[in-house]
Amino acid sequence: MKKGILLLLLVCSLLIAACGGKDLDAVQPDYDQTKKMMVDILKTDEGKKAVKDVLADEEIKQQLVMDQAAVRDTVEKTLTSEKGQEFWKNSLEDPKFAESMAKSMKEQNEELLKALMKDPEYQGMVMDILKDPAFQKDLSQALKSKEFREQMREVVTDTLESPLYKAKLEEMAKKAASEKKGDKGGGDEKK
Repeated sequence: MKKGILLLLLVCSLLIAACGGKDLDAVQPDYDQTKKMMVDILKTDEGKKAVKDVLADEEIKQQLVMDQAAVRDTVEKTLTSEKGQEFWKNSLEDPKFAESMAKSMKEQNEELLKALMKDPEYQGMVMDILKDPAFQKDLSQALKSKEFREQMREVVTDTLESPLYKAKLEEMAKKAASEKKGDKGGGDEKK
């Protein structure tokens, strides 16, 4: 990467020297002028081609790959540092950030859970948890709690008031009534 930048700077400095080589007593361009000239050069087709050539060089690619490993290490160290952990703790307390994070990870989490459900070792661990007397006691207490019963009552009430559920119940009631009539009618015919 450094060699590529050096090569690019060398090419640019040669271009600058070639443009101003006749008048040695002329005032040297300041930083802003040089910067503008460099940007203009890089925007030309020749400048773009030179940058592409530099980036296509195998040695430069190798250095970029090494730099990617350094970036990965830096990110890992940053995330596991105290400041990184504090950042994530504070960020995840923000409801909007937590929601967007959860949405972005939803598909991966579902795939992971499906894979775990098929794993015999994971199934065994879940069964061990469900068979644990302390877990069963806690679950039993939770199911008997006043809050749980109130929540279940609300769920049942909401379900019964749902137009879709009402239509389904009516359909089932009509079907059951028609089956009873069919049974009675069939029984009457036999008598």
